[in-house]
Amino acid sequence: MQGVVQIGVVGLGYWGSNVARNLEGIDACELSWCCDTSEESRARAQEALPGARLTGELDDLLADGSLDAVAVATPVSTHAELAERVLAAGKHCFVEKPMAQSAAEAERLAGIAEESGLVLMAGHLLEYHPGVEALRELVGSGELGEVHYVYSQRLNLGKLRADENALWSLGAHDVSVVLALTGEAPVAVSARGESYVRDRVEDVVFCHLRFASGVTAHMHLSWLDPHKERRFTVVGSQRMASFDDMAEERKLTVYDKGFDADAVAAGEFVARSGDAHNPPLADVEPLRVECEHFIECVRSGEQPRTDGGSGVRVVRVLEALQASLEAGGEPVAPPRKIAA
Repeated sequence: MQGVVQIGVVGLGYWGSNVARNLEGIDACELSWCCDTSEESRARAQEALPGARLTGELDDLLADGSLDAVAVATPVSTHAELAERVLAAGKHCFVEKPMAQSAAEAERLAGIAEESGLVLMAGHLLEYHPGVEALRELVGSGELGEVHYVYSQRLNLGKLRADENALWSLGAHDVSVVLALTGEAPVAVSARGESYVRDRVEDVVFCHLRFASGVTAHMHLSWLDPHKERRFTVVGSQRMASFDDMAEERKLTVYDKGFDADAVAAGEFVARSGDAHNPPLADVEPLRVECEHFIECVRSGEQPRTDGGSGVRVVRVLEALQASLEAGGEPVAPPRKIAA
């Protein structure tokens, strides 16, 4: 399409307001609608975004023939329903992570978008972070050698939720990055968790993912921890690297550490511990990069980096991890394709 993209935002809570703010600052689009059922949220948006029309009804956006796209930033339980309504109205859709609460719902959305020729993008924010992009490039270039394993920590003494556990609230971030780093889907996953604060709502979850290539991944997700951590570590045969999103600077560190095959003394391997360095990263807001990418895809018709297929793959893994969690940690194989 040519010209400025007309876009609306549904959901004006903490994160939806950030999405709206970033879209408002992009020259290639015009934020023409903001929607939320809360009158208080609409009042805040009216003050911050005076150029947008406010409503409590999604139907007002869908009935606007001049509106090209809608960003859905509502609670997770509503993602699939609202995104399907947006796509059914013939509008491009950005939907926050996770794209749905079941693999079947996510695949249905991806199918509708494909059949309609519409852009569907999942809001896997960290894949647009310069630190994660650089980490992915390190893996892809072979600088780390053969990847052995990946682990992540997403911890905080955070907000407890009644309608979703730590896996679904926090795990979409880490699953999307792990899949991006490995470039493959896991063949088996397992998860164990505990509900210490709310009955039957796990506030701490430990996840294990195994891939056909031999790579393994571990994720520690918790709302109940003294540390606030947002970290990914990749251990390779030649080097190791860590992305620490909580660091004010030097977020990415590459460590020249490992065991060299020929470094054997008296029958024992000798560890190599060389220098560490910090590759420079662009000083940009990942959410702005993500929003700009969506707008550019709407204009060009290209598939987003985190398209509907990406959203489906993440939900498949989350659903399998949930099944394992409910089965006491028994391994579960995520489906490759949801039956029609």
